[in-house]
Parts: sequence; C-alpha cells; structure tokens
Amino acid sequence: MTMLMRTDPFRELDRLAQQVFGGTSPGTWSQPNPMPMDAYRVGDQFMVQFDLPGVSPEAIELDVDQNVLTVKAERRPREGGEHVEMQVAERPLGVFSRQLFLGDTLDSERIEAQYDSGVLTLRIPVAERAKPRKIAIGTSDTEKKQINA
Repeated sequence: MTMLMRTDPFRELDRLAQQVFGGTSPGTWSQPNPMPMDAYRVGDQFMVQFDLPGVSPEAIELDVDQNVLTVKAERRPREGGEHVEMQVAERPLGVFSRQLFLGDTLDSERIEAQYDSGVLTLRIPVAERAKPRKIAIGTSDTEKKQINA
C-alpha cells in the first residue's frame, strides 16, 4: 500500500529534458524547478529528504493543506561586489518546489522538520488508526455470562 504519492508525474520528465536540452532556467514562484527527494519508511515513521544545498532555512516554506504537503525553497544569487567576476555558474538558482499527497494512513498533524547540511528531513508518523492492532474475539458464551450477571 502506498502512503505517499507524488502529485506531478511529469516532473522527472521535465528534469531529464532540462539535462538533455541544456541548462536549467531559474525557477519562479509560478514556475518552480523540481528538487531531488528520497522517501522511505523506518518503523512507524515515513522519512522524506529533500536536497536543498545553499538554501537558507528562512527561505524554506512547508505547508499542509488537505493532505497535500508543499515544500518550497528559494536559492538566491550569491552577493557579489564590484570586483567579483563569475567564472562558472552551474548551480541552479530561483524557486524550487515539490508537492506530495499524504495518504490517510499518515498523521499530517505531527510532521517534524529538520534542516541540516543542505538536507531538509521530514518525519511523518504513521497514523495510530493505520497501525496493526489485535482485535479481541468474543464468544457466545461470554455474551450469555454478561447477560445473566
């Protein structure tokens, strides 16, 4: 059972097209660039990691709206002075965004986020209602005893 789904299946195709046909354009708030991500489950938590090197923690936005998690970040150009002459500029700038659909089995109320060394890590707990549990089985003898008591 899938607990986490990407909402835009064409992002990977866009990323590959950018690599093949050259360069990446700066992302904007209306047309953001995708960001690389890994997602995996560890016990009762779902882990999602986004690569955001060079992005200030203040430039990252996390929102959850009706089980859709949106991550947006912005990498701005390096502040240069009048004596700075750029030699190579390959690191993509601009806005990056990713949307994920959180299935009903995840607890979107208890998401924890941590940003360290350019990696944003989200911990999303599995909802209590989705965890395996034992169900007590009653017998007709038990019901009769309770009625007579």
